[in-house]
Amino acid sequence: MIWQGVWAIYAHEMKRFFRTFVQSLVSPVLSTSLYFVVFGTAIGSRIQEVEGVSYAAFIVPGLIMLSVMTQGLTNASFGIYFPKFTGTIFEILSAPVSFWEIVLGYVGAAASKAMFIGMVILATAWFFVDLKIAHPFAMLAFMILTCTSFALFGFIIGIWAKNFEQLQLIPLLVVTPLVFLGGAFYSISMLPPIWQNISYFNPVVYLISGFRWAFFETSDVPVGVSLAAIAGFTILCLAIIGWIFKTGFRLKP
Repeated sequence: MIWQGVWAIYAHEMKRFFRTFVQSLVSPVLSTSLYFVVFGTAIGSRIQEVEGVSYAAFIVPGLIMLSVMTQGLTNASFGIYFPKFTGTIFEILSAPVSFWEIVLGYVGAAASKAMFIGMVILATAWFFVDLKIAHPFAMLAFMILTCTSFALFGFIIGIWAKNFEQLQLIPLLVVTPLVFLGGAFYSISMLPPIWQNISYFNPVVYLISGFRWAFFETSDVPVGVSLAAIAGFTILCLAIIGWIFKTGFRLKP
């Protein structure tokens, strides 16, 4: 493992994050704060509790997951797509670093950014609600796994995309709707039976449910199933990335 190469890619991506500080950090934190105000305060005053937890506190894990998923995905996809767009990807591919070291640099930076934003949003949530975390280490583990898995997914999208429109297609049309329909603002048990059964086909349900359990010890699906879902998604992404570098799919002319 050539750690200097990994660090060079990682440091370059992190510098880009802090150069665009307002867009990268202030914007998602401000948007999430508005969710706290609208859903937590306005709607929360009409919905007293969900599964024994105040509604304002109940939506916090879902809002954090919404941010870390989208940020991990978009940062990784843009990070690898931009060298393709400028043509510098060939310099990276010809450098004395392995494919997996390239993945570690880009995905590690994207996951770090998403993790940082998630922790800032968590700190912001304490200004709006009285929040207690039942299992803080489990909460951190779920957040790290989610940031990493969606950064891997974003890396795949960045390689697959041929233009900026395709780069935004999956996050806008697939990921964000799945998160909103994945129990970010409600419990699956509040839905009619037929919609409950349909929701279980949404993989985001398992991520939000496991993350919410770490806060309140209440979940829509067993915690072990949530962990298995995240692990399975991560392994699938790693397998696809391995195939991409083996075949040179959309990396080599």
